[in-house]
Amino acid sequence: MAVDHIRYDLLTQQALRGVVRTVLADTAKNGMPGEHHFYIAFNTQAPGVRMSPRLREQYPQEITIILQHQFWDLTVSNDGFEVGLSFGGIPERLGVPFEAIKGFFDPSVQFGMQFEAETDADAEPAATAPKAPDKPAKRKTARPDKPLAVVAPSREAAPAGSSEVPPQDPPPTGGAEVVKLDRFRKK
Repeated sequence: MAVDHIRYDLLTQQALRGVVRTVLADTAKNGMPGEHHFYIAFNTQAPGVRMSPRLREQYPQEITIILQHQFWDLTVSNDGFEVGLSFGGIPERLGVPFEAIKGFFDPSVQFGMQFEAETDADAEPAATAPKAPDKPAKRKTARPDKPLAVVAPSREAAPAGSSEVPPQDPPPTGGAEVVKLDRFRKK
């Protein structure tokens, strides 16, 4: 297998984080548009994350914040964003680098993105076969009364605000027939 010297995977991640930057910058400038609201999950241990020791103790690995009605002083830079939120009635100021974001979801339009954590190994091209993806970690949300919505692959997959994962077909059990797509193409 050829070595990817260009690192398209990292370039794609950076471009998608640019989408988050653009959306947050527009929200900071013009306010939250329509029914949009954002779930933003990030690694609390990532370099550059600023949060109180109380919150870091409560969310030692990851936290999901919700930007909807009660947030203030959203500021966005090239490297990250800062926002004021209330946790248990206590106002907090968070600083989050874009590189720390693990997920972004807007349930009003069923749009979401998940990001891979960048490691030191990502800085150099891999010369071996790709590794298997890690299992997703369970997330603690900053607002347990509002569950984290599932990132749906299409508008029909999950209703807005749903926290249920759409059921998947069970794997076939013996005697399954492999069907080629050519069978269904018009000839």
